[in-house]
Amino acid sequence: MAGDSRVVRAALVQAKWTGDTASMVDVHESYARAAAEQGAQVLGFQEVFNAPYFCQVQEAEHYRWAEAVPDGPTVQRMQALARETGMVLVVPVFEVEASGFYYNTAAVIDADGTFLGKYRKHHIPQVKGFWEKFYFRPGNLGWPVFDTAVGKVGVYICYDRHFPEGWRALGLAGAQIVYNPSATSRGLSAYLWKLEQPAAAVANEYFIAAINRVGVEEYGDNDFYGTSYFVDPRGQFVGETASDNDEELLVRDLDLGMIDEVRRQWAFYRDRRPDAYGPLVEG
Repeated sequence: MAGDSRVVRAALVQAKWTGDTASMVDVHESYARAAAEQGAQVLGFQEVFNAPYFCQVQEAEHYRWAEAVPDGPTVQRMQALARETGMVLVVPVFEVEASGFYYNTAAVIDADGTFLGKYRKHHIPQVKGFWEKFYFRPGNLGWPVFDTAVGKVGVYICYDRHFPEGWRALGLAGAQIVYNPSATSRGLSAYLWKLEQPAAAVANEYFIAAINRVGVEEYGDNDFYGTSYFVDPRGQFVGETASDNDEELLVRDLDLGMIDEVRRQWAFYRDRRPDAYGPLVEG
């Protein structure tokens, strides 16, 4: 933890697809500099932030969006941006590890530009408008929590949010802030959006940054409804949610001291019964 302060100024960006990777990365760099000017110490982007949400179709041409993590151009550029701004960055991209090995991944970069590691999305949907199994293998790196300049940061990606097990794994590993970059559309799950992540924040007693894309893109009719937000360990939004139609940068102060306070009051971790949970994972 930097200094003695328990308050972390955290940021997230929801953005519209610009039409090409170069300009999309430029837009996010501009938002990052704006966040840094507002004193943000950590910033997260949306799912596969530098590409369209191409999973609305199943076409091999879209493998072109994939790159290595951390050695690809986007993550390298984001390491330089982290060094420039002094912010921790959570950077979701389409990862190629080797020929035929593709993942939906988020790189975590420390405030000095150090690549700390990556999270690979575990739960891969395959339903109309979200044909992700065509592109991505299931994540195989567990649920890492990264020691950053702002504290312990974890990542869970989009469809993962429907599964309580990963949220819990991140909590058990000490996460204080979990970024949940997403691409979810108005018709499919809008009513769940303000329900699931606040419930996960309560159940696991940490902060969550829920990020959604915004707008309609060229590969389908999914209407990404933004409404990104930060939620605290009591399940309360930290400030207003973002727009459901427009791009937005949210910057919020998160008092990490609330985590200990809530855990003492509600004591959910004390009262867990892992000895009784065996049947849940027996397949």
